[in-house]
Amino acid sequence: MKRIKNHIDELFKDIPRNNETEMVKQEIIENLEEKVFYLMDQGKEQEDAINKAIVEFGDIEDLKHELGVKEPAKKNMAKLNLEFSIWGSALIIAFFIFINLYYTPHTIWAIYPIFAILWWPLSMYFVWSRKKWGE
Repeated sequence: MKRIKNHIDELFKDIPRNNETEMVKQEIIENLEEKVFYLMDQGKEQEDAINKAIVEFGDIEDLKHELGVKEPAKKNMAKLNLEFSIWGSALIIAFFIFINLYYTPHTIWAIYPIFAILWWPLSMYFVWSRKKWGE
């Protein structure tokens, strides 16, 4: 039944350790072991019974809420994405301008891929502005 204990320990890794959580963990482990023994009495192999008990247990999101564990706030990556798109676009545009001027200086063709590349930071700007203004 070490596998059940390891599974429950993995589920509880983000929950702060205190007496209440340790008691809940022990109760869950005991219940799952009882379920395994019941399934083995019904004719299942031990490995199948353990797998079925773990699958039927599911996740512990409701339990986390009950124990008062708060989920970490999601970091707003919109500004970072905007900055990355601006720098990435600038480097790609500089590359196209260099290639255009170095290999075919009499034909200006770089404007076409540059126009397409500018949609990347423009779209990231709209994502950032939507997050910033709370829409």
